[in-house]
Amino acid sequence: MKRVVKNLSAERRRAVTVETVIELAGEKNPAEITTADIALRMKLTQGALFRHFPTKDALWESVMTWVAGQIFSRVDTAVAQTDSPLAALENMFKSHINFVAHHPGVPGMIFSELQRPVKSEAKKFVETMLSRYGERIKTLLQKGIELGEVDPDLDVAAASVMFIGNIQGLVMQSLIAGDTTVMLQNARPVFSLYKAGIIKR
Repeated sequence: MKRVVKNLSAERRRAVTVETVIELAGEKNPAEITTADIALRMKLTQGALFRHFPTKDALWESVMTWVAGQIFSRVDTAVAQTDSPLAALENMFKSHINFVAHHPGVPGMIFSELQRPVKSEAKKFVETMLSRYGERIKTLLQKGIELGEVDPDLDVAAASVMFIGNIQGLVMQSLIAGDTTVMLQNARPVFSLYKAGIIKR
């Protein structure tokens, strides 16, 4: 879908540019997206694009900032809906899967950044985002132990890695299948298995 952005404010144009990158990432390998592709989709010249983002790396960093903001906003909302750490973890899991299902280009953007040999600002941001995400999971697991919902002998660090790994596995399967419904269909049973491994017996 081509976007017409000539009459938008600078702030809105930056936001639309980020949305365009996410959209393109759902259609092709993010590593192959060029500023020419973005400008063409937005009906702009590359010069107009660079007035808002001086470099491609600056644009990619803005994309990662948007992704992090969206994920954490949704996760925080999901967690706040319950006082139960286990229920909060399930809400968090579902919220993350739903976000990816609606923005299929996001996983490719993240994987692409993590594979870059250069330590770009966007790559650093992704690493920080994943670390913060892991800490939130650990906090919920620890709270679950304190409230008697989670096995007191649980390896919290390993359980946090497994939580993220389950999401990544579902995402990868959907990417391979080219169908986001795959992860939506499998999210509930996968989390049920995860939950069975961490609950207090």
